Amino acid sequence: MHAPAPNAPAPTAEELLGTALYDEVVRHFATKPDAPDASYIRHQVRECLRYLYLVSRHPDRLGGLFLPVEQDIDEIWHYLILQTREYRELCEQRLPGGHFIHHRSVSYDAYQQAPGRETAAEEALRWIPLYTAAFGPYDEDALPHWTVVRFLHDELGLSLAEIASSAEGSES
Repeated sequence: MHAPAPNAPAPTAEELLGTALYDEVVRHFATKPDAPDASYIRHQVRECLRYLYLVSRHPDRLGGLFLPVEQDIDEIWHYLILQTREYRELCEQRLPGGHFIHHRSVSYDAYQQAPGRETAAEEALRWIPLYTAAFGPYDEDALPHWTVVRFLHDELGLSLAEIASSAEGSES
């Protein structure tokens, strides 16, 4: 699936994972105590796959940055990594970059020391134009899962349309 055409729509989470693994992931997280409803979990899985899609497609611009998504998305990523064969196939054959995406947990102490508030904000904002170019504007279902987008929306009062329009022209 490497390097999709610039205007081609990105594949869905179910297309990337295949129906069986997609259903397995949703079912796994739906059976946890105090789990949200299945619809919410499907959006979590969608946003996890969108995150991986962007990392795969833009390793030069996004590689090594702090995770811009919430813990629930990271937990889905951890679950996928444990499905080793399927995860390798996802990374190397289904995602656009065609390379294995490694995961490295960062200790709280290391996170507190680097990269610094200003750098962290700049890194987090890098995701917005790349996301909107690949998937269109963030929607209400994506909002809870992307830390900086939620901050811009909830704390600074920007609408999703304003966030999307601020991203226009900033992807180079």
